[in-house]
Amino acid sequence: MTSDAIDEALELFRPNSFFKNFEIKGSGDRLLIYIILFISQSLNKLRATTTQAEATKVLYTLAVTNVVIPADASFPLSSMYPSVGDRMESDLLRQYLQQVRQETVQRLVAAVYADGAGPSKWWLCFQKRHFMGKVMS
Repeated sequence: MTSDAIDEALELFRPNSFFKNFEIKGSGDRLLIYIILFISQSLNKLRATTTQAEATKVLYTLAVTNVVIPADASFPLSSMYPSVGDRMESDLLRQYLQQVRQETVQRLVAAVYADGAGPSKWWLCFQKRHFMGKVMS
């Protein structure tokens, strides 16, 4: 099985949550940052009593509504991303990131509920940790 950016973000989320700085070496790192910030935002929507079905519903709704792109002023690290050219390019990026968020939700829910008994405390304990001290709103 091959690994992609979402798998890498899920694998590196917990150790990266402790980072205060992150050196960006390319576009892949920018995507990794975006996904890590989204995972953090997603975990904050979950509670110890949230069932897997509820989590899927809540996080899917989060994934498809109010998709913030790095060019938006409300994005926490917008200065680290290049600006978007025009409206069409902005819409294309928003669609791409929405797909990334939807796929991230599927894999995150599978990881957080891997034991089938409820959300893993080893994932939920990272709700208070924020990558580079930033939160995606």
